[in-house]
Amino acid sequence: MDLQPRPGDPRPWQEPARFWGAMTRATRGLDAPVGAIHLGALRANAADMVRRAAGTPIRIASKSVRVRSVIESLLAQDGFHGVLAYTLGEALWLADTVEDLVVGYPTAERENLRRLAADEELASRIAIMVDSPEQLDLVDAVVPPARRAEIRVCLELDASWNAPLLGHLGVWRSPVHEPADAGALAAYIAKRPGFRLVGMMAYEAQIAGVVNRPKGRPVDGAVNRWMQARSMPELVERRALAVAAVREHAELEFVNGGGTGSLEATAADPAITEIAAGSGLFGGHLFDGYAHFTPAPAAAFGLDVVRKPSPSHATLLGGGWIASGPPAADRLPLVAWPAGLKMVGREMAGEVQTPLTGRAARRLRVGDRVWLRHTKSGELSEHLNAFAVVDGDEVVDTVPTYRGEGRAFL
Repeated sequence: MDLQPRPGDPRPWQEPARFWGAMTRATRGLDAPVGAIHLGALRANAADMVRRAAGTPIRIASKSVRVRSVIESLLAQDGFHGVLAYTLGEALWLADTVEDLVVGYPTAERENLRRLAADEELASRIAIMVDSPEQLDLVDAVVPPARRAEIRVCLELDASWNAPLLGHLGVWRSPVHEPADAGALAAYIAKRPGFRLVGMMAYEAQIAGVVNRPKGRPVDGAVNRWMQARSMPELVERRALAVAAVREHAELEFVNGGGTGSLEATAADPAITEIAAGSGLFGGHLFDGYAHFTPAPAAAFGLDVVRKPSPSHATLLGGGWIASGPPAADRLPLVAWPAGLKMVGREMAGEVQTPLTGRAARRLRVGDRVWLRHTKSGELSEHLNAFAVVDGDEVVDTVPTYRGEGRAFL
């Protein structure tokens, strides 16, 4: 898949009728549900992420893609380096072709730890995430240090903000919050045989993953922008102290931070050597709510109308592809095209059917195609065996998802 940036390429997604019309024509011969990746939009999103990162390498967050050919194509482009995997099993699978992998979450996959420990080459390509001595104990219990390859580890610093009055803002990840705690854990790891501390990570979810201009909620947007403007300076100062404390005990190969929503802010942090990001590549509709960037809808799924329960309704087969996170309307798929459609309030998106209403529903007939966008990016791949790659108004390739390759890691 050629993802080389092409300045001056047309941007048909800026004209919805043209864009979705071409997607419909290109996939007319494919049965629904059909997943589609628009090649030009994916190129544009990748190039924009590299621009926003301003020279800081982007480690691809594979959870937000889950299509191996797309990951490998991105790694061939300037600006992308390495993969942030979401499970050890996934990292072991990708390690056939990817040389630099960090598992973004701690693991208790005992059989996969045995595989990692038994293979010097795999162990040299993969680093696992730790934030406590207990995780090291688990590795040792699976394979003692004397009987295994050296295990590369990455220390995770909690990047959440303990805000005055509001308390904890961010996600509940690592218990290591203070620089002194990071230094103490680094010293502990350095003394443990069979481990080598090679990296440090701090994911600022309250900045990268919180929309700051949500549609129809101006007050929420203002509050989120206020929070982010105060959280980032606190993190920059604390992260610098933590990195310095850790480096007293280990020569770090990388310091990772950020996400799609914080590329500019994270790149400006002098302590950072790389940024983990991936959601902006496919451009799930969650990212429509950011003030400082607007990704193209590079991935979408098409469903077909199979019944007309009334002249003002059209019912799709399927559609209940709900995203993870706090249950709310923004976790539902967004009906992207035709314009003027909405879900029925008492039924919404269902596992087997999704009735639609609105002015465009009267014009829909059985067999017509409706396009939807998933809230998050990579989760769409869990529902599809493959994506049709669309360029112009034709399908130029078909690429399997992880699911299509028989892999379901989490």
